[in-house]
Amino acid sequence: MDSLSSQIIDQLRRSDRAIADLIAKEAERQETTLELIASENHVSPAVMHAMGTCLTNKYAEGYPGARYYGGCVYHDQIETIARDRAKQMFGCRFANVQPHSGAQANAAVFMALMEPGSTFASLVLKDGGHLSHGMKINFSGTYYKPVHYPLHYGVDHPRREQIDYDAVKAICREHKPKVLMCGYSAYPRVIDFKKFREAADECGALLVADVAHIAGLIVGGAHPSPFPHAHVVTTTTHKTLRGPRGGLILTDDEELAKKIDKAVFPGMQGGPLMHVIASKAVAFGECLQDSFKAYAAQVVTNARALAGALVERRYRITSGGTDNHLMLVDLRTRSDKLTGADAEKWLEAAGIICNKNGIPDDPRPPRVTSGVRLGTPAVTTRGLREQDMTTVAEFIDRVLAAGLEGESPLATTTATVREQVRDLCRKFPMPH
Repeated sequence: MDSLSSQIIDQLRRSDRAIADLIAKEAERQETTLELIASENHVSPAVMHAMGTCLTNKYAEGYPGARYYGGCVYHDQIETIARDRAKQMFGCRFANVQPHSGAQANAAVFMALMEPGSTFASLVLKDGGHLSHGMKINFSGTYYKPVHYPLHYGVDHPRREQIDYDAVKAICREHKPKVLMCGYSAYPRVIDFKKFREAADECGALLVADVAHIAGLIVGGAHPSPFPHAHVVTTTTHKTLRGPRGGLILTDDEELAKKIDKAVFPGMQGGPLMHVIASKAVAFGECLQDSFKAYAAQVVTNARALAGALVERRYRITSGGTDNHLMLVDLRTRSDKLTGADAEKWLEAAGIICNKNGIPDDPRPPRVTSGVRLGTPAVTTRGLREQDMTTVAEFIDRVLAAGLEGESPLATTTATVREQVRDLCRKFPMPH
């Protein structure tokens, strides 16, 4: 924890010891564990501290130059800087930096581009999509009509568990969706945005790319950009962008930009979180530095190294590997007794944080799963490199192997690995 954060916690402790103590414990947890959840990262002190400012005191409904409250002169300047930096990052003409989350950004885009009951096409959640891409109990599946394109499922298919672009076109021809979505929460391969645009154009759909997971890789040049192919791009601002928790919407189309702005406000939300927008601006400034390109490249290098080290230890990586920051690990090749739920619990006890995750065509239910999702954005932020991924893979395998042997071997191994993880974390401290 940096000195300013420590001072803030000390000040908070004077007025609310319970919350201050819990924040301090969480800081200690983060500092002493390896964060392998693919959707999480560690922000810089500058990004963190921008969120804890007097900007949280202000209502600023509307947009720069068109607010519904007075006293927004500096908020206008902050939001303008955030928008300009977002446009520069992605090489596009319009940016809305107000969405509170990636799911809310998607909701605003749906409202802007479709009417209730309209059909859209996406990848189903169980194969790596997102709940806001058509899950039945989500707004996207309640108020709109999702149809889904599949992955390649054949065991012997050379592109097993990768996007079936021919099937994308076939689904679009059959259902004539108003929107075609791509971009996923658990897909480890490069997305061919050009092929998606061809499918969208063929059926008259608008292409929306939800790049929440890979946005930082795109900005850093480690993954192809959705522009100029996508009509609209949505993303979170955390994950690989390494900013605060929030959303972002981008487009090159002026008319769509106007519809999106209206959908965000007043359509989806009231006052923007100006303290978070300021933090987004700080993060975007960091993304525009040359060092961020090196970071993005190292994230991918580390992911491939971790995947390779796990394959050597008899785990299967779905789709045969990874091209980005994440991988889905099929635990059944190590042992058919291993479940994602057990792996998540056992690894957390050893200081390795990940999440259980279904694999394509998973026979187990979502609360159990046959796999885990691992990602390298956070450990790369701490400075770990590809040689360290072998160590991490060894930790993972030792814990899971011990868990298969029983409670006593598991307890002994997790205690030992937990101390080794602490030692590794001391070697690679959090951003200061």
